[in-house]
Amino acid sequence: MTSTEAELESFRQQWLQEVTQKTKGAPQNTATSNKIPQASSSRSHVPKTSNASAVAAHARHRSVEEVDDVEPHSYPDLGEVQHGRKLGDTSKPSVSTSKEPVSALDHYEKAVEKESQGTLGESLNLYRRAFKLDANVDKLYKKKHFPASAFPSKSKTQNVNPSNASVTVPNTAHHSLHGLSKSLQSMIESFASFHIEGEPAPTEFSPAPPCPIASIPDEILAEILLYSAIDDIASFVRLAQVCKRLAYLVTTEERIWKRIATGLEVGFEAMHYTYACRIDGKPLGDDGEGGYILGSDSDDEVKAEPPALGSLTTLLVPSVYPTYRALFRQRPRVRFNGLYISTVNYTRPGANSNNGILWNSPIHIVTYYRYLRFFRNGQCISLLTTSEPTDVVPYLHMEQVHKNHGNLPSAPMKDALLGRWRLSGPAIPGLEEEGNGEKEGMLHIETDGAHPKYLFKMVLSMGSAGRGARNNKLSWDGYWSYNRLTDDWAEFGRKNERPFYWSRVKSYGAGVVKDTSL
Repeated sequence: MTSTEAELESFRQQWLQEVTQKTKGAPQNTATSNKIPQASSSRSHVPKTSNASAVAAHARHRSVEEVDDVEPHSYPDLGEVQHGRKLGDTSKPSVSTSKEPVSALDHYEKAVEKESQGTLGESLNLYRRAFKLDANVDKLYKKKHFPASAFPSKSKTQNVNPSNASVTVPNTAHHSLHGLSKSLQSMIESFASFHIEGEPAPTEFSPAPPCPIASIPDEILAEILLYSAIDDIASFVRLAQVCKRLAYLVTTEERIWKRIATGLEVGFEAMHYTYACRIDGKPLGDDGEGGYILGSDSDDEVKAEPPALGSLTTLLVPSVYPTYRALFRQRPRVRFNGLYISTVNYTRPGANSNNGILWNSPIHIVTYYRYLRFFRNGQCISLLTTSEPTDVVPYLHMEQVHKNHGNLPSAPMKDALLGRWRLSGPAIPGLEEEGNGEKEGMLHIETDGAHPKYLFKMVLSMGSAGRGARNNKLSWDGYWSYNRLTDDWAEFGRKNERPFYWSRVKSYGAGVVKDTSL
């Protein structure tokens, strides 16, 4: 027997003896316990062997160590174990003592804590208790945790033109932003230092595409925007959606808005505050009629020269309207790049059948439309028909009025009536007599009647409908019929009439596209 086998046999005998003693409950022999470390130390020097008995002995030795109750090590230097510590936190841990909330603010703070932890049920109950104790507890919480002194106050005077801005950047002191909300004013003012940026490069190593408009000075750019506004005011306003620099110019360039407001294209130079022609479109004369059949206008007023509306319009800024942009948007005006449509729907009972008994009486749904289109020379077209807008709009122009349409697609125009229009006012400070004391914002329309001896008169009030829209609604104020022969007036009933709403028309003729988004 070799020395290795002798040591294994000795260890085996000791292990059997220890197991027997523990089974019987006898105290372990101190001599035996002292020999175990020696055996383990001697075993550490045993060379590696592939013998299965050595592996089994090693497993038994591990089981003996696991059976022994080893007292855990104590580390008095670490102190009390703290939970929730973060890396790099050198502060001394504080002992958290959970207190029950007493005041309303305590309940509110506890509710915020529970809400951040995700326990919404407890948070809701705490919120309810807090508000029962004090209805203004949220203000107390805000004052305690978010005081006003913690936020830097903005200076009243902001330098909108920094020193590193371009020389061509205009100063907002020359452009009024009155009429806008404070948040919108500050946002527009912050765009003053921005420049037009070109399209970014398609790849990291390729050059950026050229952007010629970015190098144009603001003076020339404003001139380009002016021609765009005269051609189509809607396209000019949409330029504000391109970039921040164009948004700033579109909003603050008063020279452009003055030209729009006082111009003949869409501005108030094209508005008529006295009738500019007869009902049939012929010029006013001194033949006794003068086109003023339905009004109290005299021949002296016909001969008098109308005031220069462009010069009178400038008197409204800034006395009545702060800017020309506000003047153009808010002052009542007629739109020429579209037409006004009134859709009427109502029900009426139908006739019962005499041949049988019906449980339910028939109901008829009646739908008809009224169309109004205005022209810059003071004329207008009025049409009452059951045809839908897609069948009427392409033919709603002067060439189609009073024609022998027959079965042509433009047949609804056979009922179209020619007329003229004027606005009430104008409300010019110091010149109220020019408007004959009328309230501004009323639209007067005179048209032919169903018979040559009749004339129709409509009075509509101008308003706005929809978010951000202006001057796109005409509400009924009166509708009368005038008999030329008997000089009698008769008022039409307006029980089923509905207001007119403006719709933009891009072009008139075959294949017309009607845009109602503006």
